[in-house]
Amino acid sequence: MGKALADAFGPARDVFQEVDDALSQKLSRLMWEGPESELVLTENAQPAIMAASIAVVRTLQKEGGLDLAKHARLVAGHSLGEYTALCAAGAFTLSDTARLLKARGQAMQSAVPVGEGGMSALLGAEIDQAEDLAKECAAATNGVCVVANDNAPGQVVISGTRAAIDKAPELAKARGIKRAMALNVSAPFHSPMMAPAAERMREALGAITIRPLAAPVVSNVTATETSEPETIRRLLVEQITGRVRWRESALAFRGYGVTTTVEFGGNKVLTGMVKRIDKDLQTVTLDTPADIEAFVKSL
Repeated sequence: MGKALADAFGPARDVFQEVDDALSQKLSRLMWEGPESELVLTENAQPAIMAASIAVVRTLQKEGGLDLAKHARLVAGHSLGEYTALCAAGAFTLSDTARLLKARGQAMQSAVPVGEGGMSALLGAEIDQAEDLAKECAAATNGVCVVANDNAPGQVVISGTRAAIDKAPELAKARGIKRAMALNVSAPFHSPMMAPAAERMREALGAITIRPLAAPVVSNVTATETSEPETIRRLLVEQITGRVRWRESALAFRGYGVTTTVEFGGNKVLTGMVKRIDKDLQTVTLDTPADIEAFVKSL
């Protein structure tokens, strides 16, 4: 994870070193050598995913002349990716972003005892179907169940108490949803059950300076753009318990004048969603050294 970038580009190596230093942890070694069982822990995965993406951004900035103020109309990211987007836009320093995501991962992991909550992907579900199913699962089990991620048409994720999530496959069929597939996650992210994590992040974010952005960020919570520091701070707290409105965000892009999306790292996951949401948007994905070298020529 990120090893090819570090081998090819000095700025990428600098990013991984700075993240290691900020966390007082050899996260880069974990990313490159494993064990995977430790890397996938939320507190490690969140800063690791961010570091891999920022390594691409910094390489393009220092070796390719990328200037987000000039080249980008806006920035956006999915869940933890919103922190990456803010780091890319200069709102957070890289070190602060790494520490925030470490804290976020720890807070989200500890908010709910393991086994008490879960998440399920609803394949073939539209948002109205998913919202109705979530309400039905909550009512049937006297538990919590909400739409956590509105990712793309036919791809919605629900989150809540274990009993409610376990009820979803049975009730989904009656609503014409193709399948409810339990996700291998350790907690019910983006649900009201994450309230303790939201409070911890309120404290962590309150201690961080948010600097002027090179480009506005599209918030997961509102699916609208903002550059105002205190609004960003508040929405990042709300994001912990709130819905990730990625489908609505991508639908808003063209209204903001965006014609092309560029995904920095991420193995084309968000690009795949964008293509399902708005087929008229052009898309670029940058994961490998070859991707980066080709993209530089277009700047």
